[in-house]
Amino acid sequence: MPEADRALLEAFVHGEERAFEALFRQFESEVYRWILRIVRDPTTAEDVMVETFWRAYRGRARFDPARSMGAWLRRIATNASIDALKRAVRNRRWTTIDEQVAAPTTASTDAGLERSIASAFRRLPPKLAVVATLELVEEVPYAEIADALDLPIGTVKSRVSRAMDALRRELARMGVTP
Repeated sequence: MPEADRALLEAFVHGEERAFEALFRQFESEVYRWILRIVRDPTTAEDVMVETFWRAYRGRARFDPARSMGAWLRRIATNASIDALKRAVRNRRWTTIDEQVAAPTTASTDAGLERSIASAFRRLPPKLAVVATLELVEEVPYAEIADALDLPIGTVKSRVSRAMDALRRELARMGVTP
């Protein structure tokens, strides 16, 4: 790691505001894209990004400047994204109009199939939704998901498998056969 980068990270750890601002500018778009991959909503992603950098600033004393700032921020962003998904599930009191309309009995239209799949994804528990979205939709490698979630690769694979089973069951319940 170049000495200038290490000095910037050490300044951040010691609470220097300029260092935090420089790191925010450096990592803002990368963190936003990572969050958007998980939460799938730009407005929510913006809120989660703010929360991510707030958590990073509050936890700066625990950051090791010899480690990767990008990986550390992805882990914080992933946890903040999971929290946002959990809040969304708790706050969802009523079904949406799309969910009230009977799902198509066949996958005859792409739009109907997409709505059914999106509905099935929304019903996954947040921990399964995150790994399913990253692996199945975004095609993020298992190792990167494991690093971001601070989980063993085997756990990631297991959660992806459980998510796929849950998606199949939910789609079958809606009358969609994969």
